[in-house]
Amino acid sequence: MIAIPAMDIIDGSCVRLKMGDYAQKRVYHDDPVEVAKRFSDFGLKRLHLVDLDGARAGHVVNLRVMENIARETDLVIDVGGGLKTEADMESVFNAGAAMATVGSIAAQNRELTLTMLETWGSDRLILGADCRDGLIAVGGWSTVTDLAVDEFVLSYLTAGFISVVSTDIARDGMMNGPSLELYRRLLERVAASKLTMSLIASGGVRSIADLDDLESVGVSGAIIGKALYEGAMTEKALAEWQNAREE
Repeated sequence: MIAIPAMDIIDGSCVRLKMGDYAQKRVYHDDPVEVAKRFSDFGLKRLHLVDLDGARAGHVVNLRVMENIARETDLVIDVGGGLKTEADMESVFNAGAAMATVGSIAAQNRELTLTMLETWGSDRLILGADCRDGLIAVGGWSTVTDLAVDEFVLSYLTAGFISVVSTDIARDGMMNGPSLELYRRLLERVAASKLTMSLIASGGVRSIADLDDLESVGVSGAIIGKALYEGAMTEKALAEWQNAREE
């Protein structure tokens, strides 16, 4: 399992929201590159970068931030937020992103999503399956659809996706532990369908113990945000946890 620090961007600054609520925004740092360098300096290898302005606007906004982080660090960047067109995808990959997450567009335009999958492949495209009360949410989590997360994920795995990132929105930024039951259920449904999935958990991680719990459930990765920014978990401890799994 890989530990993935998160970076959410609004107006070019690192922020965190509570349960996706833009009105509950806290700015942690006005220089995302310095934060990314700190992650890299401690030996962390991945970065989950979310363009929250882009998610709300419906198109990529903070492209310069991605470019600067990719230029100044060796972090493997997966990016999400506002990716609605093939041009958006092209722009973030040209900016240095290694992978991109399609969430809202996957819920709203299956044909275009599958075209993107054919163009960039399952090693570069990640399915975003963020949910509230078991239903997929889109548009920066502002709209909850009638799509059940289980069926949504299964339908796209059948179509060729392999990597999935799923956030239980009610736990995001709340520091009350990850949604273990959500991930256990998804993994069980996928296994029963004899499909393959690499599942990345997001939301609620507050400690190394939470990472251990997620690992025991069987997820492939975990995204850590607020716990790092508020000091509940240090970059050093996270890197040591990761290194122990790579020895």
